[in-house]
Formats: sequence, structure tokens, C-alpha cells
Amino acid sequence: MARAKFLCDAERCIECNACVTACKNEHEVPWGVNRRRVVTIGDGKSGERSISVACMHCSSAPCMAVCPVDCFYQNDDGVVLHSKDLCIGCGYCFYACPFGAPQYPQQTNFGTRGKMDKCTFCAGGPEKDGSDAQFKKYGRNRIAEGKLPLCAEMCSTKALLGGDGDQLSAIYRERVIARGFGSGAWGWGRAYPGGGS
Repeated sequence: MARAKFLCDAERCIECNACVTACKNEHEVPWGVNRRRVVTIGDGKSGERSISVACMHCSSAPCMAVCPVDCFYQNDDGVVLHSKDLCIGCGYCFYACPFGAPQYPQQTNFGTRGKMDKCTFCAGGPEKDGSDAQFKKYGRNRIAEGKLPLCAEMCSTKALLGGDGDQLSAIYRERVIARGFGSGAWGWGRAYPGGGS
């Protein structure tokens, strides 16, 4: 695998939240933490679009850059993972991440922050693959089992894809060509003002 990536096709997402539910159930994510969420842009208006958002496993992850205890690391596939044993709950990663991926469980309305939690691309953590300790801290390691992240597998419209970044680019390129989009694609006018038709 070149680099592990997620891709959410806004033309296909129907805001069903199956990806969110699958993630919470598979990994027994604690209450108040959402490793993945569906964001709707222009809700209730013509041209409404929804996208599924989680950790984007950035090449130069800002969370890694600001962590004072270096609890973040990247595996060989480029997945950004973290060690809950090293995390001190300072919140720097939360403020640095443009996607809001790092989450903190809250015990009460004004409770302590606790250890950070985020999407692991279903790749577990630093503990031994398949161990009880790994499951309790990070959830199931589906990548070690040769599977894709469950959120992507559960997407009924295949709007959310996960896997090799090069393969995802090729799939999305084929979809755009099949749709006949170019300058008519969602977001084109904002990205390229005055360009195209």
C-alpha cells in the first residue's frame, strides 16, 4: 500500500451515518467521542452536500508537530496513530487539527479531559496486534486482519472509500469522468473563480 487515505464523494453521500455507527460499534468508542462524523453543507438548501469526516492521516500531521510528549507516530502505510500511554491530555493536538479529529471523553459537563482518542484507520495502536490491551485502548485492528476500515466497508453508496491513496484517486477520477463533470463539479466555482463554464 502506498499511503492509506480516506476519500468521501460528496455526490454520493446520503447522510445516513452508517459510517459513524459502524465505527462506534466496532471499536466500542466511549460516549461523547466521535471518531467519525457526517457534516452537511448547505443543510436544507438546494445543492446540499454531506461528507464524512475523520482523521485525514496527513503526510505532515499538525497534531504530530505540536504534541509535547510525541505520542503520535506514523506507521509504514502513513496512518497517523497515537499512544494513549504517552498522552497527557493537554489538548494541543485538538487545536492544531483542522478536521477536529482528536476527541476527549468527558465524564461530566465540567469534567477532566482524559486521554485523547481519534480515528486509527482501524489499525489499532502500539500494543501487540489483536491483543486485549490494544482492543481496549484503540479498538479492533482490522488492517492486521487484512480488512479495510469498517466505516468505508459499511458505506452503502460507496461514497466513503478507504485504502491506498493511488487507487482511491483512480476510482474518483473515473467517477468524475463518468459524471461528465469538469467545471460543473461541486466546489469547482469556489476553487477556480471565473474559470470554466
